[in-house]
Amino acid sequence: MKLKKGDRVKVIAGKDIGKDGVIMRVIPEKNKVIVEGVNIAKKHQRPTRATMQGGIIDKDMPIHVSNVALICGSCGATRIGYRFDDAGKKIRVCRKCQGDL
Repeated sequence: MKLKKGDRVKVIAGKDIGKDGVIMRVIPEKNKVIVEGVNIAKKHQRPTRATMQGGIIDKDMPIHVSNVALICGSCGATRIGYRFDDAGKKIRVCRKCQGDL
């Protein structure tokens, strides 16, 4: 999976198309990510010892990786490629402008 926690992404498909946010969590075994402020669902929460107050809460739900695109600082939403630097370290690059991400 080419996306990481903390990446800024834009939603390119689904009910929240056009929104952008920061990845809060990556779930590689299901190829899904949780993006802040995207794909929000209402959840009925029962009061427990951990959460004293119950009620309806907003919860960020996972979205599939294919429905988001990484945002490059210079050219916007783009795909990700890889290249190796002089030390042999693998780094991510923008497919449009070939800049480092």
